[in-house]
Formats: sequence, structure tokens, C-alpha cells
Amino acid sequence: MEWFAAGDYELARQVLQRGIAALYLIAFISAANQFPALLGERGLAPAPWFLSRVTFRQSPSLFHWKYSDSFLLGIASAGAGLSATLVVGLPQQGPPWLPMVAFLLLWVGYLSIVNIGQTFYGFGWESLLCEAGFIVAFLGADEIAPPLLVIIFLRWLVFRLEFGAGMIKMRGGSEWRDLTALTYHHETQPMPNPVSWYAHHLPRWFHKGEVLGSHFTQLVVPFFLFAPQPVASVAALIIILTQLWLVFTGNFAWLNWITIVLAFSAVSDEAVQAVFPALVLDAEQPETPLWFVVVVIAVTAFLVVLSWRPLANLFARHQLMNASFNRYHLVNAYGAFGTVTKVRLEVIVEGCTDEHPGPDSEWLAYEFKGKPGDVNRMPPQIAPYHLRLDWLMWFLALGAPDNRWFQMLIVRLLAGDYRMVRLLGANPFPMAPPRWIRARVFRYRYSTPEEKRRTGAWWSRTLVGTLVDPVTLQPKGRD
Repeated sequence: MEWFAAGDYELARQVLQRGIAALYLIAFISAANQFPALLGERGLAPAPWFLSRVTFRQSPSLFHWKYSDSFLLGIASAGAGLSATLVVGLPQQGPPWLPMVAFLLLWVGYLSIVNIGQTFYGFGWESLLCEAGFIVAFLGADEIAPPLLVIIFLRWLVFRLEFGAGMIKMRGGSEWRDLTALTYHHETQPMPNPVSWYAHHLPRWFHKGEVLGSHFTQLVVPFFLFAPQPVASVAALIIILTQLWLVFTGNFAWLNWITIVLAFSAVSDEAVQAVFPALVLDAEQPETPLWFVVVVIAVTAFLVVLSWRPLANLFARHQLMNASFNRYHLVNAYGAFGTVTKVRLEVIVEGCTDEHPGPDSEWLAYEFKGKPGDVNRMPPQIAPYHLRLDWLMWFLALGAPDNRWFQMLIVRLLAGDYRMVRLLGANPFPMAPPRWIRARVFRYRYSTPEEKRRTGAWWSRTLVGTLVDPVTLQPKGRD
């Protein structure tokens, strides 16, 4: 069955299986570290409350059987451990069904978390990781050649990811059409990194070139992923290089890294060996078992059927962004930043220990691990790790309509909840929680090169207003 095997994609399979497994490892570690405080039994949006209001059919999850923080940690720990074995390639040394079962277990475990994660898991890269994990499950083991159907479907995933993002931009804000989007984006992106300040201060002509490069990579290059080799490999290389620039200049969790990994589905061994002749990838592999051929054909047919709505969405006037058309997060619609925020607003949470705060009271700010706060702090490198609370703080500043989680955050900080405090970067009240908390909104802009040389500050900020007036847990009427 020569038509079934893609013997020239062994390197691609190794990168795909180990790379996706590595991202699952990070995702499960992130869940173990953050889920209990954000969504646990005493979280900001408790999962048990959510589970009591949805059925398994509406939101499939292992946690419909039982939810507890310890069970969540057990699933996350098991997922991280299984991911680690795939990263080092242990299941791939066995028969084809072994890595298949391993990846499907990762998919089930992470899907169970995503489907009860509510707004804290409402990011496109969650669905992307679920879909990628499901598909790479059928790449087989090292003893057989990678199935060509799976390789092609992974390219279709990259196409939807890139072309969908390009179409969202063309239908979005005028800044993408007049080539000014990147003059704002490096400053206003959700979580800048150490290089973002320098990227922002590059010449305007460079930013226009960035936008043109983005349009070319997302609207033209994806079609060449299906071209004969070595054209497909060149198309993949362009996507990879573009994503590496995004990695270099921002923090977008694992979105850029998973795109890089998936783009290897179009990179052939022959193309790699043409550049690196010393690399030996050629190996004799036995014929693929018939049962595995049948499974792959059936799964591919199933995924092709699910592809109709995402395909139609790419050309729809009201294109959906980061949407899943089924509860299993398979064959989704992707795309981000259809409009670029032109002004950066930041919500700063502050506490005060005075019994009755007055004009002269001292208010100390809580620092978050990733989002800007202290103007003198260099933006950190976080990705591919995902700081969910920090990301939602960015949406909060933009006026996100559902901020009940933020109200609970204030309550938890006033109560001195240790799990919540652990999610923050710096706690100005290490001995006891403050009596009062308020939240103010500031406009942030990058310091100019001259300001940075003079003060060392990365940011300059101006008070805009108050989001939450001082609140306390003290009983009313207390003296």
C-alpha cells in the first residue's frame, strides 16, 4: 500500500509527535498550577457549579462523574507524566496502537479540563491543542511509515489556522488594510515580552513590512502547503520563520509554538537532507498493518465530514474566530486579532491596611506574573506557558462584559486566600491581607528611548479612572 505510506516524512512525524506531546506537558502543568485557584471547589468560577448546570452531552468531561481538586490534580499529573513519555519517544517504540492510545488519552484528559474551564479556557489555542493531539494520535509508531492521509490533514489544520487568521484580519480593523496594525500591536498586545519594547520602536516602514509579511504568509503561503516538494517545504519554512518572529516579540502561550510544530507536516525528509546532507533519516519500515490502515481511513473520513463548517466559515461574511463547531473540539475555526487595540489600559489592583482609608492612606499594588504593573519592571518571557489570570486581566481592561470572576478575585484577596496569592507575582501584604482593596485603570504607553535612558522605566502611565471603589469584608458600621 504505497499510496498510504508517507515514507519521506519521518522527521515530520518525530517533530509532530514529540512537539505536540511537549505542549500537552506544559498545558497539564499549567492546569495543575492554576486550575484549583481559578476553577476549583473554592475558585473564582467553581467547576462544580458549572457541572451542575450542564450535561455530559453539552460539555463532555470526565469530571461529570466526579469533581474534586484532588481528582483534577490527578488527571493533570497523569497527563503530564504520559506526555513526558511521548516527548522522549517511549510509546513510539512499540506497536502503532500504543502511541495512538497514549495521544487519545491525552486528548480525553485535556478535553475534560477545557470543557469545564469556562472563560479561563476560552482561548483558541485550547481547541487547537485538542485537535492537534487527536490527529497526531494516528501518525503511527516508528516501526511503520507515517500515514499520508494524516500528514495531509495536518496541513489542512495549518491552512485553517493561517488562512483563517489572515481572513479575520482582512475583514477586521482598517489598520490591517492600511498597514498600520503593527505600529500599535507590540505595545498593546496582551502580554509583552522583553523584546516587545524594542520591536515597538522600530521604524514605521519596518512595521508596514511586518503587516505585508503577515498578509503574504497567511493569505498566500498556506495554499502552497499542498504543492509538490520542495515547494511545500519552502511554504512551511516561511510559516515557521514568521512564527519565530512572533515568539521573539511576544507572549502568546503555546499558539506560535504549536503552529511551528504543525508546519513540519509539510517538511519532507528529502528537503531537510538537501540542506543538511549529514542527517540520516532513511530507514526500512515494514508494511503498515491492515487494521491500522482501516482505522486511519475511517478517522480521516470522519474529520473530512467535520471540515465542512470550518471550510464554509473561512469564506463567510461574518467569519467566526476561534470557534469550535462540536463539543469535542475537533476541526475548529481559528484566527486572532481581527482588530488591534490602539491604546493600552491596565487594571491595577491595590490594597490598604488602614481601618478607614483617607486621602493620605498608603495603597500598595499587587503585581501579576506577566501583565504590566510596575513601570520599572521589564516585561517577562512567559510563553509557551499560559498565565490565564493575567490574560483575563487584559480583557477586563478592554471592558469584557463578564467580570464576575474579578469580583471573586477581590473577595479572595481580601480573605488572604493563599492559592490565589500564589498566582500573583508579588504580594505586598505577606503577613496579613489588606482591609481594603480597590481597582484603578491606567493608560500605559512604552517609554521613549530617551525616557528609558534617563529613568530606566519600560512604561509611562496615566490614571484614567476607577473600576472598583474601595471595598472591604469588614461588617458595616464597624468602628
